[in-house]
Amino acid sequence: MENKKTKGISLFALLAIIISGAIGGGVFNLANDLARCSTPGGVVISWLFIGFGILMLVLSFNRLITIKPDLSGVSDYARAGFGDFVGFLSGWGYWISAWTGTIGFAVLMMTSADYFFPGKFANSNGSLTILSVIIVSIISWILMLLVDRGVETAAAVNAIVMIAKLIPLVVFSITGIILFKANIFTQHFWQTFTTNFAADGSVKDFVWHAMTASGLLSQIKGSLLVMVWVFVGIEGAAMMGNRAKKKSDTAKATVIGLAVLLVIYVLLSLLPYGYMDQASLANVKAPGLVYILNEMVGGWGGSLMAVGLMISLLGAWLSWTMLPVEATQQLAEQKLLPSWFGKLNKYHAPSNSLLITQLMIQIFIIITYFVANAYNVFIYMATAVIMICYALVGAYLFKIGLKEASVKNILIGFFTFAFQALALYLSGWQYVWLAMILYTIGFLLFIGAKKESHQSISVKEWLGMLVVTVLGVLAIVVLICGAKAGTGFDLRGLLGF
Repeated sequence: MENKKTKGISLFALLAIIISGAIGGGVFNLANDLARCSTPGGVVISWLFIGFGILMLVLSFNRLITIKPDLSGVSDYARAGFGDFVGFLSGWGYWISAWTGTIGFAVLMMTSADYFFPGKFANSNGSLTILSVIIVSIISWILMLLVDRGVETAAAVNAIVMIAKLIPLVVFSITGIILFKANIFTQHFWQTFTTNFAADGSVKDFVWHAMTASGLLSQIKGSLLVMVWVFVGIEGAAMMGNRAKKKSDTAKATVIGLAVLLVIYVLLSLLPYGYMDQASLANVKAPGLVYILNEMVGGWGGSLMAVGLMISLLGAWLSWTMLPVEATQQLAEQKLLPSWFGKLNKYHAPSNSLLITQLMIQIFIIITYFVANAYNVFIYMATAVIMICYALVGAYLFKIGLKEASVKNILIGFFTFAFQALALYLSGWQYVWLAMILYTIGFLLFIGAKKESHQSISVKEWLGMLVVTVLGVLAIVVLICGAKAGTGFDLRGLLGF
């Protein structure tokens, strides 16, 4: 019989963590981001492809929750399957992904505020103003202190925020259905295009062509990071599994969360194609849904969506303040980080992990003043790094399937790993390369943890650290010295320097 805690996170609160974590800011930019790279037909095919990949990931989590109930979270799975070093890479990568994602939320929240006070909170190149840096720094520390008062208390607050954030999205969906024009939606439904850009980077016009296999692949590739990003957080229930009232609730919350998210995302990404022509949609300012609803119904619609977006971002930010410290606490419990990271305060919150995470967030919030297109930079890095964690979840289930001769586990694990690896290769490897700098810093802590627990480091682990460190150093060199513009090695261009 399953052990049920008298205290802990309920099924509804777990569902809120997933939905609030995933519905952060990406969904509000989904339509205009996709319009720059894909026609409606391409979007539909991309959703089928990415929906299948995310479904396999969800099934992988659910299978592992069932067959390995003693494990909890991505680093636990990676460590159990492939040893301490891979477990550390997964957990540390999850930590990097979570706090870089919160910076993306901060940037988008201030661009939402810029809707009401143009030019006060965001610069034209996508960087934040000094005023915004100060404001989001204060908010970030307040959220850290809230989580420091107890993760379960924060989860309850998050459940309330989830309800509030869904209201403007429902309003947009109903409005979009009422104003939907089939002739606009189908005008270029199954075509590909080349884009002519104006000097300021906006879309001047599209040159349309008949759809080809290579054109469809290009549209799917362009949609990958945008679409995968809006699902990041789907593993939230699994990461909080040890704090759930019932372990089985984590599996239920993950499946329900996926179904809800798919319906919301498909509607919000396709309905705008039935209201605006694609060139106009591609040129909508961020955050896209704010300006689209403003166009549909007038100023009250834009204001409602902007307020809803800020509530949404606060909810996602709160969720993502909880998740990275869960990762570092688990790493400390596994003796992959020094025990200092796992110490709990009187509210059973990992205060030391929270503090270190918050300091990293603060440093990079300041950097948003200098980085062009800061929102895209940070959310793409968060997405690319977490895809490594997701791939390892699939690889572990695949390994279990081989050992137990379970065809079901073999297939689910294989498709999970293959999807994440392919998506990462096609769209996000440069961001992983940048993250190698942060992985290198983490190795100092990994070595310290091994010494603290009197464990030796194997030759393979030393070689792994050497390879990643060399790549991290090369990334620093390329950032300082630059590379040929327009190539995959142009990291300065990627950051807008």
